[in-house]
Amino acid sequence: MNIEVTRINEAVTADPVSFVQNTNKEYLHNLNIIAEKIIESHQQRPVILLSGPSGSGKTTTAMMLEKILDEHGFETHTLSMDNYFKPLTEEEKELSALGKMDLESPARIDIPLLNSQIEAIKECRDIEIPKYNFSASIRESKGTPFRRNPGELVIFEGIHALNPDVITVPDSSIWKLYVSVRTRVTCGDIILHPSKVRLLRRMIRDNSFRKRSLRETMNMFKSVENGENKYIMPYKHRSDYDIDTFIAYELSVYRDRLIGMLQEMTDVPELRDVTTVLEELFPLDSGLVTPDSLICEFIGNSQFKY
Repeated sequence: MNIEVTRINEAVTADPVSFVQNTNKEYLHNLNIIAEKIIESHQQRPVILLSGPSGSGKTTTAMMLEKILDEHGFETHTLSMDNYFKPLTEEEKELSALGKMDLESPARIDIPLLNSQIEAIKECRDIEIPKYNFSASIRESKGTPFRRNPGELVIFEGIHALNPDVITVPDSSIWKLYVSVRTRVTCGDIILHPSKVRLLRRMIRDNSFRKRSLRETMNMFKSVENGENKYIMPYKHRSDYDIDTFIAYELSVYRDRLIGMLQEMTDVPELRDVTTVLEELFPLDSGLVTPDSLICEFIGNSQFKY
């Protein structure tokens, strides 16, 4: 799907409040359709796997889906696959510090533990969910006790959730969802690739909450893309549903926060297209963005806690 800058500007100019509200409602409507399908087979398929690349909004989408299922009367729990990382050895920590270790590799996942716990969850058996300490790269000695009650649902969210070498339980007992930006923004001869929208999301989040410059985020971008192409994209075709997380007004919200810094990075040719697109867009006041918006994962003020 493509959307023109002129169409976005028309909506921003005509009624920005309705533009935000209607866009949010449309995204929730799409999630409701998927939730209804999940509910239809909740007894046979109580586990939902949700994957997507960096900046896709998968964490918020998982929380939104959990909220929708809860509101339909189906208690739902969201678990992060990041907690199933294997602890790093001292040698691996040294390699990581030197940037010589692939921290996104599926080999980092404790695959036997993850699959045994998915099976236990399906069968409503007691487990202890591991807790990974990222600052120390170790697994905490004590995890979180958990047991799924009959009729409840569990969402596993993580970049390797669709990889059949990581998830070995039968497909017939799980739902598989893939989330990412799919819409392309057009501006004259420019067709902005969805990955650039995700890059802008990372830039605004990293700059606002992680004190990273746009250049630092950009320098990490190629490495992130390489990991996505190796470990995420090859398996997106395995999903039962693809969810386009593009929010029609989001670039207008990012515009004034990023445009000045982007215009100073003339030495980075990869950013010329996004800079041009933002220059052509009319700004939209972030104060109009309600806490139920997916993009609050990147700009703040979300109704969800991360």
